[in-house]
Amino acid sequence: MPDDARFISIPSHKKLTSHFHAKDPIMAQAIEGIGLFKLQRNKNYFQTLCKAIISQQISTKAAETIHGRFCALFPGRKPNSTALQKLSEEEMRSVGLSRQKIVYLKDLSLHFENKTIRPHRLFHQSNDEIIQCLIAVKGIGRWTAEMFLIFSLNRLDVLPVDDLGLQKGIMKLYSLPELPTRKEIQKFGERWEPFQTVAVWYCWRSLDANIISY
Repeated sequence: MPDDARFISIPSHKKLTSHFHAKDPIMAQAIEGIGLFKLQRNKNYFQTLCKAIISQQISTKAAETIHGRFCALFPGRKPNSTALQKLSEEEMRSVGLSRQKIVYLKDLSLHFENKTIRPHRLFHQSNDEIIQCLIAVKGIGRWTAEMFLIFSLNRLDVLPVDDLGLQKGIMKLYSLPELPTRKEIQKFGERWEPFQTVAVWYCWRSLDANIISY
C-alpha cells in the first residue's frame, strides 16, 4: 500500500498541535485559535467530479442552478457514468451546459465506464498516481485533482500551491506584504509535512469561519 494511503485516518488534535509546535509555531497558534480540524469526506466520486466541471468559470449561484438541473436528468437525481453516456447533447444543453462542458462530462463518464478511473482502487493509489489519472480527463486540471484528494479521499499531505485561498491565508497568517510565490509555498509545505492538508485547511479557515467542503 502506498505511503499516502495511511493518512486516511485523521490524527488527534493533540498530535497535530504537537507536530506544528515543533515545525511551525505560527501555524500552531492558528490551530489553537481556530479549533479542531474537521475534514468532510465526499465519497460520491463521480458526482463530485461532475460538479467540479460544471462549476468551472461561472458564479457559484449559476453553478448550483445548472448542477441541480443536471442532476434532475438522472434517476433519483444521482448522476452516474452509464446514464450520462446515454444522454444526448440536446438534453445536456437544455440544462444550461456549454458544448465544451458536455465534452468534458462525456469524457469523464467514459473514463469511469472503461475503468481508466476505478473508484475502488483510488484508496490504494498514491497522490501522484491519482492526479495523473484525473488530469487525463478533459477539463480536469491539477487543482481539481488536488481538491479531490483532500475532500473525496481525505489525503492529509496535499499542497495545492496554485490555490488562491491558500495563498491569501499564508499572506494573512504570516503577515506577508504580498501573495507568496509557488516556491515560497513549497517551502512552507516542507515545514508542514506530512500534514500539509491540515495547514492548508487552517489557512482557508483563517479567511472563512465556515467549515470548508467541496
